[in-house]
Amino acid sequence: MRLLLAVLWLLHWLPLPVLGRLGNAIGLVLFALIPSRRHITLTNLRLCLPELGASQRRRLARNHFKAYARSILERGVLWWASERRLRALIVIEPGVPLADIAAGPVILLCPHFVCLDVAGVAVMLESSLCSIYTPQRNAAFDRALRHGRTRFRPITLVSRAEGVKPILRALRGNQPYFMLPDMDFGARESVFVPFFGVPAATLAAPARIAAATGAKVIPVVATFLPNFRGWRVRFYPAWEDYPGDDPVAATRRMNAFIEERVLEAPEEYFWTHKRFKTRPAGELGVYDDSATG
Repeated sequence: MRLLLAVLWLLHWLPLPVLGRLGNAIGLVLFALIPSRRHITLTNLRLCLPELGASQRRRLARNHFKAYARSILERGVLWWASERRLRALIVIEPGVPLADIAAGPVILLCPHFVCLDVAGVAVMLESSLCSIYTPQRNAAFDRALRHGRTRFRPITLVSRAEGVKPILRALRGNQPYFMLPDMDFGARESVFVPFFGVPAATLAAPARIAAATGAKVIPVVATFLPNFRGWRVRFYPAWEDYPGDDPVAATRRMNAFIEERVLEAPEEYFWTHKRFKTRPAGELGVYDDSATG
């Protein structure tokens, strides 16, 4: 891992077009060499985008692997590049919502696009924040990750084992909560709502935390700029009348918003995650048949 971190550090000095093209090439190799993740990706695409033909889904899957590998290499830029370089590479539209953050509390809802770390950096260049953090098994990688996520502003990193109380304290102290809402963490704290028409175990925490604190929910999505020119981070208007009285309806509303963003940049969504691993009672698993890999 130390060798990998050293390579990432060396690569971060490269111009972004060179680094991005190298990431694309590595992604094609990984698509060929990791059949398990290829299968997960193709299964997700088959379920979520059934209107595409098999060859179209396979091409989209290849493009996703390229985008994902590229984002890993470019993470070195996020971790070690100067603030000046980052500000030149990150286009923020219309801007970090500092007035809303100052008025607080605010939940920054960031779906799992491959560039999501760029959104976090865009916020940290202007404001502190609070975020869930999963300690890494490798100590060197854990230190690098923590450094990369805390080097510009004081950041509150909360492990999942600590529960929601530290998050509520941070929100009440006007620290925005940078929340990643769209992974399958099991049925315990989730509700089943459609994601592209497929029942998906989805965290209801955004709605529940917003209801408990009165927080505004402001979505933010980070994507690649064309021609390897950097990244675009777009902050959307705060959701009106959210969460309302029904957390399930609020969670479905969140998934519908994410679906719209996915269709705008489908190759950049995190398809390699088992989004439908947890099934409603009585339903079979969707990742067991390896025929699509």
